[in-house]
Amino acid sequence: ESDTASEISFQFNKHKKTPSIGSHSSDMASVSSVSGSVLSVYSGDFGSVDAQGTVEFALDYDEKNREFQVHVSQCKDLAVVDEKKGRSDPYVKTYLLPDKARMGKRKTSVKKRTVNPIYNEVLRYKIEKMVLLIQKLNLSVWHNDPLGRNSFLGEIEVDLASWDWSNRKLNWYPLKPRSLSAVNGVDHRGVMNLSIKYVPPGSLGKMGPKNPPSGEVHIWVKDVKDLLQLRPSGVDSFVKCYVLPDTSKKSYQKTRVIKRDTNPVFNHTIVYDGFHTEDLKDACVELTVWDHEKLTNHFLGGIRLGLGTGLSYGISVDWMDSTQEEVAFWQEMMSAANEWIEGLLPLRSL
Repeated sequence: ESDTASEISFQFNKHKKTPSIGSHSSDMASVSSVSGSVLSVYSGDFGSVDAQGTVEFALDYDEKNREFQVHVSQCKDLAVVDEKKGRSDPYVKTYLLPDKARMGKRKTSVKKRTVNPIYNEVLRYKIEKMVLLIQKLNLSVWHNDPLGRNSFLGEIEVDLASWDWSNRKLNWYPLKPRSLSAVNGVDHRGVMNLSIKYVPPGSLGKMGPKNPPSGEVHIWVKDVKDLLQLRPSGVDSFVKCYVLPDTSKKSYQKTRVIKRDTNPVFNHTIVYDGFHTEDLKDACVELTVWDHEKLTNHFLGGIRLGLGTGLSYGISVDWMDSTQEEVAFWQEMMSAANEWIEGLLPLRSL
């Protein structure tokens, strides 16, 4: 069934407060640091104001400093958000697509009470030119609401592969309504094909080497489709697995790295023993996909299989946040002992 397999014991420490998700590796710490910018993609009001007006900006790449620069000059004739007071407090925000979280957002200062703001600011990204050329620049204008419900005023999307880099002049561009790619593609990170199985304690007859005294969870990571491509050469990906709340080295497993492939086939099986049936409601299998690079691995997406209750052994935890699909998958495994449950689950930001 698979070309690689791991078998490890799972140790619960039910009375000890569980470690935070960022504590078990530097890579996961980097995930928690970007989650704020991923969430900000969703916050805001897209429907209340019609996009109008123009924005003046220029693009440049500084070869010496390996830096992408967005010169934001000004906007004209923006929509009025607060009709009673006849005001907007606009600012400009930029992302690099497809992975908004990786490079993060940049934004200008807020200009109060104007629909013709002047910024003259430079938004900078430290990024290799080859990587930049497979990105799109998303530049959007927003009204700043002190209560946090910012209003969308319009945007423009620039395909950097076809951009004329000899053009360093400031030019005017019309602001457009929210694009479909920004709304639908914001968090499309690929799909994982996997199977899971629960073997209850003593369910296979006599105790012996093939019938453990405690239960087992089997995880068969088959393949992933449509991963984000962060470099022109493709993606060098691998999958990490933890069974939370155990974040020790015993819980940690990973597949081999599949090079230059956005549709990697892993065919890797992991077996965790030490499970009792009652543990299934408090445990969570976290599978994350990473792009392997020499200096640092980049998070591509993940899934969390559990009941999504927000609690583990009575303690409130942020990682017990499974989606409806992930919860249904885990529940099916719990209700069908000794059977492989197969599923296709979308990767998400964790």
